[in-house]
Amino acid sequence: MAKIRHIAYRVEDIEAMAEFFVKGFEMQIVERRSSGAVDLSDGVINVTLLPAGTPVSPGEASHGIGHIGFTVEDEEAAKRRLVAAGAEEARTIRNDTAHYEVKFTGPEGIVVDIGHWAGTAPIGGQVATAHV
Repeated sequence: MAKIRHIAYRVEDIEAMAEFFVKGFEMQIVERRSSGAVDLSDGVINVTLLPAGTPVSPGEASHGIGHIGFTVEDEEAAKRRLVAAGAEEARTIRNDTAHYEVKFTGPEGIVVDIGHWAGTAPIGGQVATAHV
């Protein structure tokens, strides 16, 4: 079974939203990206704050929740299951310090991805880290 490990929000004020997650939920900032995005973690799940108005994947919301990311045990099997369920592979994003994800577009344009993000726990493994 896949495990939710990443939720991406597109927001107007990244710093205010990051402060909300840090103060309100005691999350830790694990990565500040050159794009302006900020990754936070509770040690298991990563919340990424993306600047509103920046380019989005086809079907992805320009404000609010953009997509949900899942960690899987077997990436190739998960890709096959997603395609068999009607999803189309959209693109791969790789950042050596923060994350890796393969995006898919599903029914009604929903965007999901499978991958690995700083501050998240792989299935049965240690939490991934990045340099802040």
